[in-house]
Amino acid sequence: MNKKVNYELCKHRDKNVIFIHFAYTKELDKWVRSLVGIKWSQTKKSWYVIDNETYRNMFGLPSLPILGKDAINNICEINQPAMERYIETLQLKAYSQKTIITYRNEFAQLLQILKNNDVNELNADRLRSYFLYCTNELKLSENTLHSRINAVKFYFEKVLKQDKMFFDIPRPKKPSILPKTISTRDIKKLFEVTTNLKHNTMLKLCYGMGLRVSEIINLKITDIDSGNMQVLIEKSKGKKDRYVNLPQTILEQLRNYYKEFKPKKYLFEGQYGDKYSIRSTQQVFKNAMKKAKINKAIGIHGLRHSFATHLLENGTDIKFIQELLGHNDIKTTLRYTHVSEKSLKKIKSPLDTLE
Repeated sequence: MNKKVNYELCKHRDKNVIFIHFAYTKELDKWVRSLVGIKWSQTKKSWYVIDNETYRNMFGLPSLPILGKDAINNICEINQPAMERYIETLQLKAYSQKTIITYRNEFAQLLQILKNNDVNELNADRLRSYFLYCTNELKLSENTLHSRINAVKFYFEKVLKQDKMFFDIPRPKKPSILPKTISTRDIKKLFEVTTNLKHNTMLKLCYGMGLRVSEIINLKITDIDSGNMQVLIEKSKGKKDRYVNLPQTILEQLRNYYKEFKPKKYLFEGQYGDKYSIRSTQQVFKNAMKKAKINKAIGIHGLRHSFATHLLENGTDIKFIQELLGHNDIKTTLRYTHVSEKSLKKIKSPLDTLE
């Protein structure tokens, strides 16, 4: 089928897209209309999808470059070797793809503004001036500024081995933001209105095990040990493995889900057998919130916050919650406050306490 189709990679409405060109046949038209996120361009008279790795694999196109053409074009030739060494060092240190992209983009901001000035000649005073510019002129948020400082710091300390460059550069204080949660009453309502078995199971596991959205989509069938009622969360944030308790009340539903959807590798798979996307999972939550008429500005991560908060309200020791959430630092977990004593094995998921 794809031999009769031509693909065009380009920019459209400020987004990287893949245009799909083909001579009309009923079969091809039906196929292209079935693609998730497919849109029609009136100006180009062609169907298109967002340029991402899933579609590139599907269409047999080259993988996305780790450094986009736009960023390369905005970095002068003198600093392109620095960017190449930067990315290679990140890869050799086995940073996640997400971290590599974030660091790369933040470092690119510095290289672009330097134009034909060599980044290797920067000293602490000039870097200080750059971060003041980011604060006063660009008005970057505290979190974005932290991310940019970390990215630039990585180059000078890990690539160039200049350990003392950042001693005199103060960091902005991060705002102390309390986690947003959903009440148990609203969570029950959320599950009641989500009638799609896959979506309902997905949301219940997110809440019932306190998972990040990246963790729920990366769950494999082999990670679930129903005999011991535990689930392996593999290579999560910080490349850390951990076990979480499988809620007793989800077991029968999980078996029914498996029988109906027959996933092959990942517990939640998309239309073409690959893992469910983060964006689609977030949309499932958003739709459920809207259907349940819960008017609260909160994302799917709120289910994880609610898991921790409701465990605390049930008297669970903060140390056990830290372990279940996979936090390295107890300070992160202490945002949920309160301490009590209970055995980790006796902990019941808050999903099991819903009536």
